[in-house]
Amino acid sequence: MYIIKVKGKAKIPDYIQLRDEEFVLVAYFRADRPLKDLHRYGLAGKEEALSDVIAGLEFGKLQKLEI
Repeated sequence: MYIIKVKGKAKIPDYIQLRDEEFVLVAYFRADRPLKDLHRYGLAGKEEALSDVIAGLEFGKLQKLEI
């Protein structure tokens, strides 16, 4: 799975995209909201690790998600 942080403009907030191995969009959520419903994406119980990854992400840089 891959993760990318997308910079918002004006009133549009920053977003996080999760993509599968074929780069198909799996999840799209706001970067400033608490993480919930991660079980839908196979990431149940990894909220803290994922929030640490999100905090360290640079905007626009696609990164392999390894948590």
